[in-house]
Amino acid sequence: MALKEQITEDMKTAMRAKDAGKLSTIRLILADIKRKEVDERIELNDEQTLAIIEKMIKQRKDSITQFEAGNRADLAEIEKGELAVLTAYMPAGLSDEQIAAEVAAAVAASGAAGPQDMGKVMGILKAKMPKGTDMAAVSALIKKALTPA
Repeated sequence: MALKEQITEDMKTAMRAKDAGKLSTIRLILADIKRKEVDERIELNDEQTLAIIEKMIKQRKDSITQFEAGNRADLAEIEKGELAVLTAYMPAGLSDEQIAAEVAAAVAASGAAGPQDMGKVMGILKAKMPKGTDMAAVSALIKKALTPA
């Protein structure tokens, strides 16, 4: 079953269960998908759909950070609920240990000597990491690996 079809089925399930939070988030996903399809006059495949969901996840994470900085815990909780629904559609990423091993291998392969070589390492890892990997966490691990102790 295509991801878009799965999202539509989940919307129907959420309607039947009267789960308003999940339903509104799923409707947002479908609206973004529909907007992209209409704008570009194409039918989105799973990879393009995942890209839209990934963008929405990034937006939610940014919003959560901003709301928490502004002492708006109520709005942050709403965003966290939406984030949970969105992440359910992303493929399983690598574990922290696997990411750390990939970072170490990429640092060794690129011959990176310091923070100025972060772009080289990130370029190698971007191609290797599966869709849905938190690249901000990867970036933090690269910085840690390249910063002298």
